[in-house]
Amino acid sequence: MAIKFQYNKTSLNNLGKQLKMRQGALPTLKNKESALRLEVRKAKDYSEKLIEDLDAALKRYDYLAALWNEFEPGLISITDVDLATVKVAGVRTPELREIHYEIHEFNAFAKPAWYADGVAILKELSRLGIESEVYMEKSRILDFQRKKTTQKVNLYEKVQIPGYQEAIRKIKRYMEDEENLSKAASKIVKSRHQQEEEEQDNDQ
Repeated sequence: MAIKFQYNKTSLNNLGKQLKMRQGALPTLKNKESALRLEVRKAKDYSEKLIEDLDAALKRYDYLAALWNEFEPGLISITDVDLATVKVAGVRTPELREIHYEIHEFNAFAKPAWYADGVAILKELSRLGIESEVYMEKSRILDFQRKKTTQKVNLYEKVQIPGYQEAIRKIKRYMEDEENLSKAASKIVKSRHQQEEEEQDNDQ
C-alpha cells in the first residue's frame, strides 16, 4: 500500500498522527484476535460435545427402537425457536433461549405407558441437535470476525506502520537536507558578501 505524502511539516504531522493511532490500536486488536481465537475454540468444542451427547442419548434409547414404530410421527413438532443475541469478545452471536413444541393430545389410557417418556426423549434429542447447530453458527461468526481482525493486525503491523515510519523518515531526511542546503547557501552568500565588502574596502 503506497502512502501518499508531501515533503512538508503538515504532511509530517499528519503521518505522525496516523502512525500513533495505529500503534495505539495494535495491542487492542491483538488482544481481540486472541480472545476471538479462544472463543471460536470454545464454541466448536461445545458444539462437538453436544453432538457427542446426542449420539450417546441415541445409543441410550436404542432399546426403544422397536417401540418407535408404535409412536405417532406427528405427535410432537417444533413450532418456534427463541434465539437471543449475546456479545462474545465484542461480536454479536446467537444463543438458544427456548424451543417451542406443539404436542397433540393423545389418550393416555389408550396409548402405551411409555408415550409420555417418548415425548420427553424427543424434546431432549431435538434440544441437543438444535443447540449444537446454534454453537456451530456461533463459532462460524466468531471465526469470520477473527479472520477479519487477523487481517487488520497484519495490515497495521506489516504494511501500514512500517509504511508510515518509512514515509516519516523520508520527509525528515528531505527536510534536514533542505535545511543543510539552505545553511550552506546562506554561508556562501554571507562569505561572498564579506568578500565583496573587503574588495570594496581595498579599492577605497
